[in-house]
Amino acid sequence: MTKERTITFAFAGKGGTGKTTLAGLFVRFLLEHNLTPILAVDADSNANFNEVLGLKVEETLGQAREMLKKDVPAGMTKDLFIEMKVEQSLVESKDIDLMVMGRPEGPGCYCAANNLLSKCIDRLMANYPYLVIDNEAGMEHFSRLTTKDIDLLFVVSDPSRRGMLSARRICDLVDDLGIRVGRKFLMINRYREGLTRLISQKIRGLTPESVATIPEDELICQYDLEGKPTFELPLESVALQAANKVFARLIGQLTLGQARAAS
Repeated sequence: MTKERTITFAFAGKGGTGKTTLAGLFVRFLLEHNLTPILAVDADSNANFNEVLGLKVEETLGQAREMLKKDVPAGMTKDLFIEMKVEQSLVESKDIDLMVMGRPEGPGCYCAANNLLSKCIDRLMANYPYLVIDNEAGMEHFSRLTTKDIDLLFVVSDPSRRGMLSARRICDLVDDLGIRVGRKFLMINRYREGLTRLISQKIRGLTPESVATIPEDELICQYDLEGKPTFELPLESVALQAANKVFARLIGQLTLGQARAAS
């Protein structure tokens, strides 16, 4: 029997738009619908996906990259050392594991850490039917992966001109980098009534097939200020309710498309 391939979901958008919060709510949706196990990857060098999910991170791949330069034990190859550090940096919990990119501590580019992340995901993906990646604003991290297939890309913006411009650049960048995306979906977070016409003008010409709005929610702000994981928002959260409706529709369409492709 052939193993079904991993279904990959990615979130991208300008910093501060609520991208990571929505990625966390999506992981919650998958868990609540028994779409598990899940590998969550924080590919943002300003890592905080773990805070949204309520998980504690001890080590990151960025730290492993720094240690690779100077602390490889005698008699151990770099490959074995990397494998050991990867196992140590994987945060495991029920039905969801988290891997954090992290920020390299020393000077230099992120290329080595990115390559580590690429190899880790490629090897680990065989164990997970679902992969959720929280990217930086750009998609360069994902472009370095051996696997460049995204089934569903969530481009997240807030109702601001800069957020919309960033969303436009991300959509263009995906095409330029040759990343294969099954579907792009624009989510306008922190939406307020009365902005529909202005938003329609700003997103004109964008390539996402669909657009949804997630209302501004004081509960998210409250949870953030109190240091509570937004992953645990109560059911009365208007943002959670709106996001779940979007996720249910998209997952249903994705499942239907796969069934048609298999027939």
